[in-house]
Amino acid sequence: MHCELECETERIEEMIRHALWSSGGKGVVVGVSGGVDSAVATALCTGALGKERVKGLLLPASVSKAEDIRDAEKFCAHLDIEYTLITIQPILDTYRKIPGFVKDLVLEGNLLARIRMALLYYHANRENRLVCGTSNRSEYLLGYCTKYGDNAADLQPILHLFKTEVYELASHLGIPSAILSKSPSAGFWADQTDEGELGLRYTEIDQALQRLERTGWAASTVVEEQVLRLVEKSRHKRSPPLSLLPSS
Repeated sequence: MHCELECETERIEEMIRHALWSSGGKGVVVGVSGGVDSAVATALCTGALGKERVKGLLLPASVSKAEDIRDAEKFCAHLDIEYTLITIQPILDTYRKIPGFVKDLVLEGNLLARIRMALLYYHANRENRLVCGTSNRSEYLLGYCTKYGDNAADLQPILHLFKTEVYELASHLGIPSAILSKSPSAGFWADQTDEGELGLRYTEIDQALQRLERTGWAASTVVEEQVLRLVEKSRHKRSPPLSLLPSS
């Protein structure tokens, strides 16, 4: 298993180096949340490019947990990468003043994700960097992401890995236990957890997705039917915008 994980690490790091080289960019910007996905993506970028070419952005709002901010800062310091903390609550508060604004947890969560995306791309654009995404395969297939928010990126180093595989790679990379032991959360509202919102554990989700892929997306259990509904409902998030452009 160690050999497989080491080979996978080298394969991902080579992809990151190729992405940066082909773009002519000077480095990458990554949003560091204090969670496992962003930690693994940041560690892979640092291993691939060196600490000088990786910049972390910490973008908490008022609903963000203090421990997540602390873990994110400690992790950036552990990697010895440059990082900047920007509190985005004032930006969200400005949105709340627009005509017709509706106070809703999901709507505001999506706004937070898109505010973070805009800031990541601002810094990347300013410094000729690429935005490194932190999405995994499980959430990508389920559509558990914000369109043009946290799924917006120039490269996605862990998009091919199921969530359970991300944890395996995280252990191999030496991600701190404080990050590995916490419940995954998008941080959209207080006490929000991914598994609580999805209604399934990631082990169940990944097993169902893997079986569905093997069987041509034919569900045979209640869990697989639930997962398949999420996959089909979110298809638009994985497709380019509809248009009348001729295919190239």
